[in-house]
Amino acid sequence: MSDEHDVGYTRPPKQTQFKPGHSGNPKGRPKHARSFMTELLDELNEEIPVSEGNRTITVSKQKAIVKILVGAALGGDVRTAVLLASLSIRKGNHRADDEETDPAADDRDIVEAFLSRELKRQKSISKQSEPK
Repeated sequence: MSDEHDVGYTRPPKQTQFKPGHSGNPKGRPKHARSFMTELLDELNEEIPVSEGNRTITVSKQKAIVKILVGAALGGDVRTAVLLASLSIRKGNHRADDEETDPAADDRDIVEAFLSRELKRQKSISKQSEPK
């Protein structure tokens, strides 16, 4: 059979095949193409003004989010407190520039037991306040 008739699955016609030395994507990947995580981190690192008491300070968006979460937890939002505690435990409960070691496993058990009791208590309170 001739090459002209040898066309089918995985065998495109010769005239449509790429010529030697030429790519099917001549421009290639665009330079400076950024990933989602890069974009997210850049956005979180942008600084914004935040009112703190009677003064205005400039902090990163990431730090502003942390301040809001901590404020909500201190204000009595149990879900936020549980979230912060679990994040703290998961991340080792220390900053990268601290020389301290991880908290003891017993301390983690105590905190987790307290949080589970508190969640159960909050659920029972909300169930009692629901109309029957």
